[in-house]
Amino acid sequence: MNVRLIAVLAVGTMLAGGSAARAQGDPARAFDAATAAIRKPGTTVRIDLIGDSTQTNNAGYGRGFCANFTAQVDCVNMARGGASTGTFRELGLWDRSLATKPDYMVIQFGHNDFVTAEHLPRQVPLPQYIENLKRYVTEARAAKITPVLVTPLTRRYFGTDGKVHSDLQEYSEAMRGVAREMKVPLIELQNESIAYLDKVGEAEGDKLAITKKDTDGKTIFDKTHLDWAGSYVFGRMVAVDLGKAVPSLKKYVRPEAATLPPEGEKAMRIINGGPAMIVLVGDSTVATEGGWGPGFCAVMTKNITCIDDALNGRSTKSFRDEGAWKKALDHKGDYYLIQFGHNDEKTDEKRHTDPETTYAAQIRQYITEARAIGAVPVVLSPLARRTFKDGKPSNDDLRLYANAARRVAEEEDVTFIDLLSLSTAVLAKGTQADADTFNAVGHEDARAEQGKSGIDRTHLDDKGKAVFGRIVADNLVRTRVELGPDVIGVPAQAAAAVPTQAAPTDGK
Repeated sequence: MNVRLIAVLAVGTMLAGGSAARAQGDPARAFDAATAAIRKPGTTVRIDLIGDSTQTNNAGYGRGFCANFTAQVDCVNMARGGASTGTFRELGLWDRSLATKPDYMVIQFGHNDFVTAEHLPRQVPLPQYIENLKRYVTEARAAKITPVLVTPLTRRYFGTDGKVHSDLQEYSEAMRGVAREMKVPLIELQNESIAYLDKVGEAEGDKLAITKKDTDGKTIFDKTHLDWAGSYVFGRMVAVDLGKAVPSLKKYVRPEAATLPPEGEKAMRIINGGPAMIVLVGDSTVATEGGWGPGFCAVMTKNITCIDDALNGRSTKSFRDEGAWKKALDHKGDYYLIQFGHNDEKTDEKRHTDPETTYAAQIRQYITEARAIGAVPVVLSPLARRTFKDGKPSNDDLRLYANAARRVAEEEDVTFIDLLSLSTAVLAKGTQADADTFNAVGHEDARAEQGKSGIDRTHLDDKGKAVFGRIVADNLVRTRVELGPDVIGVPAQAAAAVPTQAAPTDGK
């Protein structure tokens, strides 16, 4: 991919591109605390997806499922990467789902319940899995919600015989047993997905997959999660089957399979090697001289051209007022990474914004305008400053802006990268002296940031650029999965050192 990466670093979220997708005919929407219990205008039926990563919008069949219903259906994705029947409840996700008051819940678990030799905390033995499912069914019915159970989507484990050999048969049979005993509508996705993959074969099955890195850092196919094409294949399957399992819903299933919206077509071109452009916008902590932008661009393959349009001393307000944002938009990038905050808290009139009002409004406008040119916006919270207090990095002031950025990203359903938390996690592993090994020397903004001190604990040297640029890149592709092949991988030991935030791709 000769992709031109224009880095416009922003304050980010991990929920990508929802409003644009909906405008293009994809009715999927992710959970948003402010609107979840409010039905989409003009809809008559509410369906929620309850499950793990294989149901999510970015790594599962969620968006393809929702796209296959008419506009009368409000389809909301409550699934969470890495969730099992146990952790979905423990994390409060089940109570949150009940509170949205849907008419139907499409419930699928198993991938993360499956007990392996690792005995991870989320894993649930078969008897407990059954009891957990029964409790979900009982509580949904008590809330006047109709539950529908789904046997888990198969992993694409092909054997030498060219057929899929699923490791989820026991959990699938347990799901069937609960459905029979409690008289719950059942969608037989395990067997149907196996039959489909057996028919098309491994090579075609891989075309439905996202990628991941192996232990040597090489890009390989992910045998569990789905790209846009896979989401629309299996999402269609589940939607049609729901219409059969619950006949009253059949009239809401589109008669013809949904086709990919422009965002999906673009993502498939990129994951298959087509060109893309990423633009970074932000302040000096993103810019080439003292920010993470160069480190981010350095880990992109030759298929990506990375342009860093971030500027020293700018806020969300001054970057726009000075015309820098218009210049960045003129690149017509495919992705815009947007990170501000350090200068928004300055008191001067040209730069200052309030986190909950004017800053949030500016971030929302950046998102809207990026989408208007067909680009995918990604919001990032500010990079942490490296000043320690009581033995820990202290960034309470920046956290106000990070929280506002997260809120807007969630409301707009765009990918959010909480760089403040991720960079703080790196710093918290060491001491002030360790953190100072990332300090830039002689940066022009250092005096303004640090007063009379000669120590610059805001901007980055080459080591810092590499460390934090890699963190941004690796977390970006956990949600913008189509860019996975365009990030240069590293051996497992190095990859394990990079902190990550929750993403749809969590799970086996």
